[in-house]
Amino acid sequence: MTTAASAPPLPPAPASPTTRLMNDPTVRGIAALLSVNAVGNGLFLTISTLWFTQGLGYSVARVGLALTVAGLCGILASLPAGRACDRWNARTVLTCLHLLQAAAVGLYAVADSFPVFLVLACLATAGSRANATARATLYAHVLPVGIRTRALALLRAVNNVGIGAGAALGSLLLAFDSDAAYRAAIGVSAAAFLLALIPLRRIPLTARPPAAKTDVAQTAAARHAAVPGRRAAQPLRDLPYLAVTALNGVVNTLYVVLEVALPLWLLTCTSAPRAMVGWLLVTNTALVVALQVRATRGITGPPQAARAFRRGGLLVAAACLAAACAAHRSPIVAGAVLLAAAVLLTLGEVSSQAGSWTLSYDLAPDHAHGAYQGVYQTGISASQAFGPGLLTTLVIPYGTAGWVALAALFAGAALALPPTARWAARRSAPLKSTG
Repeated sequence: MTTAASAPPLPPAPASPTTRLMNDPTVRGIAALLSVNAVGNGLFLTISTLWFTQGLGYSVARVGLALTVAGLCGILASLPAGRACDRWNARTVLTCLHLLQAAAVGLYAVADSFPVFLVLACLATAGSRANATARATLYAHVLPVGIRTRALALLRAVNNVGIGAGAALGSLLLAFDSDAAYRAAIGVSAAAFLLALIPLRRIPLTARPPAAKTDVAQTAAARHAAVPGRRAAQPLRDLPYLAVTALNGVVNTLYVVLEVALPLWLLTCTSAPRAMVGWLLVTNTALVVALQVRATRGITGPPQAARAFRRGGLLVAAACLAAACAAHRSPIVAGAVLLAAAVLLTLGEVSSQAGSWTLSYDLAPDHAHGAYQGVYQTGISASQAFGPGLLTTLVIPYGTAGWVALAALFAGAALALPPTARWAARRSAPLKSTG
């Protein structure tokens, strides 16, 4: 008879998908890189506007002009960065960009001449957008296809936690409201770019083969098989990919809605408490951390990614309609409506992003991820550069009608994406037969 004392031990519980991802050394290395970088970014975003206007003494108009010009420089930086990653490697390009950003951000502490401030803003913003392209290319090179989308979701959650931590640190420093505190924050932000080089150096340069071929891995391998004598990639001539990029850029304007349009709408056109501005951002950050990994479930290729993107875009459109309903309400009702709009916007964000990642990689040839990510990131940069001006001049002044028009724009882009993605997949099909 077997006694309780001699019973065999129970097998350990299987690790969750998130735990298995974090056990991957490459994912851990990228997560460490993003964590350090995100804390610095969150800190800088929290104190930068006050430092530019109060510490350096520039008017809001001059700061706006500098950031607008810098945004245009950011648009121009993505494609060259991607091509540089294809020519050399993403890790080397990222190393150079981190050094550039550390210098540009650090010099903000002493930018007491407007021309110098303008140059630093252009360098910092161009470096940031080029950094996004190089990171996206690095993911393509070092993350196996079978885990890439889930890994990117986890990394995005890690990034949001880091930004939240940096913003909290920035809020503490704001309490001192002194030049010394602002300069210290800028120094820490610059140092974060240098500290991030430590985990970056540990990330391998070449991709590892996935443990098992998934459907998406087989599709990508067939479509992008090496072709002797193949010409250099020309993403600017790939009309289907450009169309997907444009639609993604439209939906990516949701970040401008969250960071610019919703706060302005709350403050100028509703009776919701002013403190709700912070709570809307906190709600967004918390939900992204909680839901982004889950939003990638079931996305194994472009068809599923396109459907997730469509669902996300329609949710963002619904958020715009909800925001419009906050006007002419009591403070409590207006606050509740805006909170609901932020929740819808975040649900749309996590869903559309999960689809966007897969489309950006699976519709591009494996030998030219840098150039194609450069194009894709250019679309995102354009939405970030032009979005604030468009929303503040074409949406907020027109109230409900402006929000309805914006909702129609998001819904149209969301509904157009699936057939556009199918077109892009068909256009890439000839490469299958040459593999």
